[in-house]
Amino acid sequence: MKKRRLLASLLLMILLTSTVALSGCSGDKENSSSSITIGIPQDIEDSLDPHDMLAAGTKEIFFNVYEGLYKADSEGNLVPAVASGVEISEDGLTYTFTVKEGVKFHNGNLVTAEDIKYSVEKFADIEGGAPSIAAFSNIKAVEITEDGAVAIKLAQPDSDFLTMLSTIEAAIIPADNADPDANAIGTGPYKYVSRSPLTNVKMERFDDYWGEKAHIEKVTFKICANADTIAMELNGGSIDMFSRLTTAQMAELDMEKYNVLEGNMNLVQALYLNNDFEPFSDVRVRQALCYAVNREEVLDFVSDGKGTIIGTSMIPAFGKYYDESLSEMYPYDVQKAKDLLAEAGYADGFTFSITVPSNYQQHVDTAQVIAEQLKDVNVTAEIQLVDWNTWLSETYSNRNYEATVIGVDAPQLTATAFLDRFVSTAGDNFVNYKNADYDVAFANAMATTDEAQKVVYFKECETYLAKDAANVYIQDLPEFTALNKKYAGYEFYPMYVMDVSKIYIVDAE
Repeated sequence: MKKRRLLASLLLMILLTSTVALSGCSGDKENSSSSITIGIPQDIEDSLDPHDMLAAGTKEIFFNVYEGLYKADSEGNLVPAVASGVEISEDGLTYTFTVKEGVKFHNGNLVTAEDIKYSVEKFADIEGGAPSIAAFSNIKAVEITEDGAVAIKLAQPDSDFLTMLSTIEAAIIPADNADPDANAIGTGPYKYVSRSPLTNVKMERFDDYWGEKAHIEKVTFKICANADTIAMELNGGSIDMFSRLTTAQMAELDMEKYNVLEGNMNLVQALYLNNDFEPFSDVRVRQALCYAVNREEVLDFVSDGKGTIIGTSMIPAFGKYYDESLSEMYPYDVQKAKDLLAEAGYADGFTFSITVPSNYQQHVDTAQVIAEQLKDVNVTAEIQLVDWNTWLSETYSNRNYEATVIGVDAPQLTATAFLDRFVSTAGDNFVNYKNADYDVAFANAMATTDEAQKVVYFKECETYLAKDAANVYIQDLPEFTALNKKYAGYEFYPMYVMDVSKIYIVDAE
């Protein structure tokens, strides 16, 4: 393993010394026949209805198709989208949005207050009580005012509410779309064209977009599920861009053709444990695994030391909500791990399986390192590689697994989005974590209007997750994106999205 790390380090050194930084060159931003092919690691076998989308990979690319009343820019600022502005009542219970004039759906129809009311009632599921995001259960009524604005009334104040409305799960869609599950109609800079199973998803620029028009006319998202062929496809020209490359893939790139951009994935990578599975139902076993995993070695192997070690379900980008001290709760200590296993009745170890989606090489690599490390405490981890759709249906939705390595993102720029899934009754609590004290702390955070107090409660939640070793937390992964030098303009966002609209063709001069 050390030899492989050394080789990766040498290759990366060569790569970095040969990489040419992106310059401030001008671009062909008016090319009406331009196109780009972007590789993505998984097929889109998800609902096209934004209110029912599950997979982060689906939301990542449909960020270009759908918009909410507000949206986030690349710096994390909330800006008006379908709405032109909002007034918030003094008690924090009523948000009144004015409808932006001239915003069109991709079918050519203007967005109306009725469309907004329909969309909010739909994603809040006011009648059924099972909203797409738990926080939307706080919406108790939606009304169209006499002057044509839309008033959303809450049961209790929520300082995160406007941010939650900027997510794809809160997208505004046409009230007359009879089949949003199969017919994607939004207001974004790109309109959905088609998808071919296991092959691609196609989009086209929406020329009637209300904001700054996209520069590239046609975008093809090509399914590249085989991680071993990514560099070959880039070098061969079958794809022009790919995000979340491994250092090994980067080392194979033809640097005469590509720039490599570096950002952060803004997700929580962990060995996620099914807390209902024995022996992971025993906190001592979970804690033992935390001590047994050398996270620095994981970073060295997976991303040549880049990345940020974390100790709970929160990322450093969230500043005031992030508790850095929790990353030090479980220092690498093989003897401590053995003692805890013996105390729990597993002195001779045990065997379990780690289910990993095969199309995410960073997670596969992480699982392999963890499996090797756990041998030192007599624990055998058997890696089971599955395709993405199987992982999504069986592991995530059906919770039919023992452990998995994956990265969990926050589709909204809120601490809430990272923490609400661990409430005992949350529908997306795929690790089956249960702690009544955690539930109380989270409820307190959601109920307070005092931001300082909210920070205290959220950090309390993070501490429970760390002390309970709900999962073996690893890192916030670095993100390496290869972009053909024919293109420029790509920007990273502080959340898991891919904004294609800013990419343009570089002048040949």
